[in-house]
This record gives sequence, structure tokens and C-alpha cells, in this order.
Amino acid sequence: MKIAMCCDHGGLRLKNVIKQVLETSGHEIVDFGTTNENSCDYPDFALLASEAIVRGECEKGVFVCTTGIGISIAANKVPGIRCALCADPLSAKMTRLHNNANVLALGGGYVGDNLAEEIVKTFMETSFSEEAKHIRRIDKITAIEKKYLK
Repeated sequence: MKIAMCCDHGGLRLKNVIKQVLETSGHEIVDFGTTNENSCDYPDFALLASEAIVRGECEKGVFVCTTGIGISIAANKVPGIRCALCADPLSAKMTRLHNNANVLALGGGYVGDNLAEEIVKTFMETSFSEEAKHIRRIDKITAIEKKYLK
């Protein structure tokens, strides 16, 4: 699977750990930055990576900032992105099953390497349930995007 990754300076270390794990698992990574620890702005990287997903160049994404909050907010401004901030494997599983989330956000200052690996693994391996009620709800989210994100 082709996965978009991005981070700011606060998520760089964890992004690099996850990137290695995903590459070892056979995934192709497109890294949208950042690549150093200089202070930078997460919306810049979230936008680039989100646009690649929406264009179909990448199937899913893993985005990291210090808390995961800011980068998930920025990503969710792009129509077609459903980014979920997860701090445990169950949340990662449920957001794929019920929300068909296409981006996982993590907090590099809150989630340790081993836990992050389990969260990412769960997110990547869980398929959308395809249940009618969940499709209906996602369609309603898309309708909100069309109404307000012009």
C-alpha cells in the first residue's frame, strides 16, 4: 500500500520510527516532511499529504505532530479526508470499521514507539465494515463538506 506520511518538528522522531516499521512491512511511503527538527508549521505538511490522498496518489496517511490534534484539524479541512487522532488500537480499529478513516493522526509527545506500532498496524489492517448505517453517516459527512468547504 502507498502511504502518505507527514509531521512537524514535534512528530519527526515518531514519524521516522513508524516509517521504518511500515517500510519493513512492505508499504511504500511518500514522505511529505518535515525532515529536520527546526520549528515548522504542521498545516503546510498536512495539506500536501492530504491532497495526495484525495488525488488518489496515496491510499492512506499517517500524520504526526506533538499532540496529533493540530495536524488532524488541518487534515480534516481538506474535503475527502477523514483523519482520526488515535491513542490506542481500539480507536484505530473503530475509526476504520465505522468511519472509513483514511488518515491516522498520532501525538509524538504522547504515544510511545511500541504503542504507535500497534495503533498503525491495526489502522492499516482493518477494513471498512461497509454496513449501510456507516455508509449513510459518511455520506452525511460528505454533504457537510460540500456545503461548507467551498
